[in-house]
Amino acid sequence: MENITDQRHIMLRVEEKRRESPAFATLFFDYCLAFKPGQFIMVWIPGMDEKPYTISYHSKTRFAITIEAKGLFSRKAVSLDKGALVGIRGPFGNGFDIYPDSSAAVIAGGCGMAPLATLVEKLGKNTVFIHGARSKDYILYPDRFDIQRQFCTDDGSFGYKGFVTDLLKQQIESGRQFDHVYACGPEIMMAAVFDLCEEHHIPCQVSLERYMRCGFGVCGACVCGSQIVCKDGPVFNSTALRDMVDFNKKALLKSGKEVDLSLYFSWRCQ
Repeated sequence: MENITDQRHIMLRVEEKRRESPAFATLFFDYCLAFKPGQFIMVWIPGMDEKPYTISYHSKTRFAITIEAKGLFSRKAVSLDKGALVGIRGPFGNGFDIYPDSSAAVIAGGCGMAPLATLVEKLGKNTVFIHGARSKDYILYPDRFDIQRQFCTDDGSFGYKGFVTDLLKQQIESGRQFDHVYACGPEIMMAAVFDLCEEHHIPCQVSLERYMRCGFGVCGACVCGSQIVCKDGPVFNSTALRDMVDFNKKALLKSGKEVDLSLYFSWRCQ
């Protein structure tokens, strides 16, 4: 799907700020934004920088972005209050293919919950929803959804102590049949989910993160193998992932230098 969204910024004021947890805040904007779950927008803070964010809440008259305060830009964004002015471009990219009446598993890791939130709201009740995080403070929207949800944390401070793939594997081995699996979170987690899906022949869609400068595929900053994440993704299905040689292996820094994925995410948190 070719994206021909207008590249000019739309200037909007923050209408509401909601502190989700010590680590996260959500900024709401009163604006009608055409959007498909999994797409993203470019958010500009005047005098600072521009970064990509997914839409975490969406209605006909309002949308929101949820931000984890971990780098210079995100800490500034989280500090914004009602009335602050920001610019947006988009939405960009390809979102999730949604099958509302199918049996689905949604697997979220940490802030990977944000891109999946609007997807969950469009799926049916026959959905298994697994959310993992480092600790209780990193669990997003614990009471938001009207479907059964399983939680796990690395330190055992909330829910099951372990990994999302442990719970997904338990579901599959118990005989639960899934038509589709959706995932977003740390890439090592998504790779493990994808491998589990491949083993059991379940179609999988994941949402990738890469450094994005333009948002519509001309600068090449977000390449992953032969794919341009902002234009060809950020959502990729099993067919694309099988041929994506850099998936869970390499990424480009802002300078264009190719590095191991662990070094890339260390840089992203600065």
